[in-house]
Amino acid sequence: MNLPNGLTVARIIVTPAIAALPFVDSSTMRFAAFVLFLAAAITDWFDGYLARTRQQETDLGRILDPLADKLLLVGTFVPMYFLAHTLPFMTPYGDYDLPWWVVAIILGREVTMTWFRLYASKRGGVIAAIWPAKWKTGIQLVWSGAAYFWFGVATLMMERGWTGPISRTIGMICGTVGAVSMLLAIALTLYSLYVYMRDYGYLFRTPPIAQRG
Repeated sequence: MNLPNGLTVARIIVTPAIAALPFVDSSTMRFAAFVLFLAAAITDWFDGYLARTRQQETDLGRILDPLADKLLLVGTFVPMYFLAHTLPFMTPYGDYDLPWWVVAIILGREVTMTWFRLYASKRGGVIAAIWPAKWKTGIQLVWSGAAYFWFGVATLMMERGWTGPISRTIGMICGTVGAVSMLLAIALTLYSLYVYMRDYGYLFRTPPIAQRG
């Protein structure tokens, strides 16, 4: 196993901790989850960079990397959805949580594209990554990072009894970054799905490889 694949495996291994630690009612544990999330987000970019620059792209890596991405996505959205109801995000326009329909759009798109890629492969099609999908992934990481940082900050504020303007300003920054990145992620999620279906929809009219000839 080469270094890029090792980093991907490490990302898979730490994802359960990233998903579980925020549920511990402790600022220490929630900040630990944030640090682990940052490490996972960095390796998400770094393992791909190493694989390309070192020419170490492998079939195993092509399987593990998307798997790691989807596990991290689900692993972060579960605590984000539940904790946002008790630790809502703050913005100048009011507080907000994470609506169920937002989670349904994000995760539904991932399930649809996973199925579509498998469907395409049986018909000899290869669905390449497009720029809206790459930007969508990056913005989702910003969104999740802002949420995880806020959970740690909000818990620390409650533990220390901080209610001053500095604490509220930090909350506003986290909430605003989260709100903007959430809206951008939703837009890019829907747009990238549209582009994939527009460009590769012909595969629905293509018979499986086994039935040709």
